[in-house]
Amino acid sequence: MTAGLFHSVDGVVEAPDQWQFDSFDDELGQSMGGFMSRTTTAVMGRVAYESWSDHFGNAGADDPFAGFINPVEKFVASRTLTGDLAWQNSTLIDGDPVEFVRRLKQTDGGDIALVGGVSLVRQLFLAGVLDTLTLMTHPVVVGKGRHLFEPGDPLTRLVLTNSLVTSKGNVVVDYAVKGD
Repeated sequence: MTAGLFHSVDGVVEAPDQWQFDSFDDELGQSMGGFMSRTTTAVMGRVAYESWSDHFGNAGADDPFAGFINPVEKFVASRTLTGDLAWQNSTLIDGDPVEFVRRLKQTDGGDIALVGGVSLVRQLFLAGVLDTLTLMTHPVVVGKGRHLFEPGDPLTRLVLTNSLVTSKGNVVVDYAVKGD
């Protein structure tokens, strides 16, 4: 399972649509295209679901991200949503998201991507169920906003498994948790 987050130099991961637009380049798009082509199942949090289902669920076929996310099987972690979800191929996770993802990883199929939800990424990372954490760091200092990790999180060593620096200065890094 892979989680990918847009990230500022000062560590902000919240609302990247407000600060990443001028540094998005073809190389970053190609990197994301590779990620999307391997993904057959997506896991997301409630906030991402509510925002994306409205936007991408109604986007035209010419929107490349909508073309990816709409047909993909989506599982949504939420403590407040109930019943059937309206966005195509979306199912509410019943029970603990960590245990659900552990079971999901045991099934046959393609790659699983955690595509939205800072809290959910943090929860699954600290529970040890993420295989890869991808940070796409844009050359910008945002100054305020939510960070992925919080004071008091446990010391966790990582191993760099892949890196890319794009022509506009984005740095894309893939990390795995370092084994004992």
